[in-house]
Amino acid sequence: MSATKTATIPISRKFAYALPAFALAVVGIPVYVYIPKFYSDVVGINITVLGFLMFSARIFDAATDPAIGYLSDQTQTRFGRRIPYIAVGSILVAAAMFLLFIPPEGTALFKTVWFGVSIYLLFLFWTAVIVPYESLGPEITFDYHDRTSLFGMRDGFLIAGTLAAAASPAAVQSLFGLPSDAAGERAKFFWIAVAYAPLLVGTCWWCALTIREKPNRVAKQALGIGKGLRQVAHNRPFIILLIAYTVSAIGNNLPATLILFYVEYVLQSQSADFFLMLYFVTGIIFLPAWIFVSRRTGKKAAWLSSMAVNTGAFTGVFFLGPGDETIYGILVFLSGIGFGATLAIPSAIQADVIDYDELLTGQRREGQYIGLWSIAKKFAAAIGIGAGLSILGMAGYTPKAEQPDQVLMTLRVLYALVPSVCNIAAIAIAFAYPISRWMHIDIRQAIERRKAGRPAANPLKPAQTLG
Repeated sequence: MSATKTATIPISRKFAYALPAFALAVVGIPVYVYIPKFYSDVVGINITVLGFLMFSARIFDAATDPAIGYLSDQTQTRFGRRIPYIAVGSILVAAAMFLLFIPPEGTALFKTVWFGVSIYLLFLFWTAVIVPYESLGPEITFDYHDRTSLFGMRDGFLIAGTLAAAASPAAVQSLFGLPSDAAGERAKFFWIAVAYAPLLVGTCWWCALTIREKPNRVAKQALGIGKGLRQVAHNRPFIILLIAYTVSAIGNNLPATLILFYVEYVLQSQSADFFLMLYFVTGIIFLPAWIFVSRRTGKKAAWLSSMAVNTGAFTGVFFLGPGDETIYGILVFLSGIGFGATLAIPSAIQADVIDYDELLTGQRREGQYIGLWSIAKKFAAAIGIGAGLSILGMAGYTPKAEQPDQVLMTLRVLYALVPSVCNIAAIAIAFAYPISRWMHIDIRQAIERRKAGRPAANPLKPAQTLG
């Protein structure tokens, strides 16, 4: 395959790869937004303990990411390196979802243990699916712009799935005429699990049966997991990307965790579901425009611009109070314009830095890179949900009660101010990212030269020759 002219892939193949992201999104909004409030207000777990359990589960979960990534890189089966994990793991994720979404009655200790075990299992099995699934993407196409289209579709389905997950509690409640009491809340999560479990398994198996992996590239002398992780430190573009993305994601996870609390207690509104849908619909609508912008300006410029749009609008949320629903809705819409691109474009950039690793090491190590990327995402989520809920509890939050001024100010700072500061810092860091479209072409050409047994110059360090 030529490095300067790589083949694009048909839309049907992109669709088969992207569709599981829709169902896998159920581990997002319900777990980060609805489950904490469900388990604190309905099941009856102390909110500080809840925050600690979710934080610790995410840290445990993150520790498994590089191991799963390394294992999937080294797996050799007739079905490929990634497909077996996606197919089998999806069944385990569905089972763990039932455990988490349908907790039995019992003592406070029993319910706390049940939550801890089920959340640990859900995150563990989800890792066993999501790391190989995301590792599959960079190998599907090596074309610079086709990757933006592929990951734009995948993350577009992710946003659509997040939107569906955000709407599902209200939809289920309306469809079955459920009351707003504890029994109604339990029934709501039961039917969400019943709907999502087969959807998750079905879409993952469709992907597994449709996508044919490229010939197995497992190296005869593969880098060990420790040496491989140390080698990542030499990939400067990835380090810049990872740090910028992580800083931004820490900020972005706080609003996801705290929106129900902010809307109810700061705005004194019951329209949180509407605002969530507005944000995600806006992100989906404007995502194709960002893909177009990326083709014209490059991925880096598009990513920086999307973060600036997302942050600039959201800063104003800090100053709102009771009755400011209209202004809040406008700011949510403006912030949502950049939302889709803040997800899709970093994924496409990540595929390019994995190519740079292939140039340096001579190996395709998507799993290890996706594992590290997944750690960053989960660390950011752990900080968002763990620190957010714990700080809220320490500030004096009391469920189903009027909150003191200290809690309201804490909500404003955590929900609006901290995320904006994080995104500004991420923009400053991302300015140093060096790989453009033309630089990527040079990287692919250098990879082809090394494969042919010829020395190649490192495009990022022209004085360095790679044998």
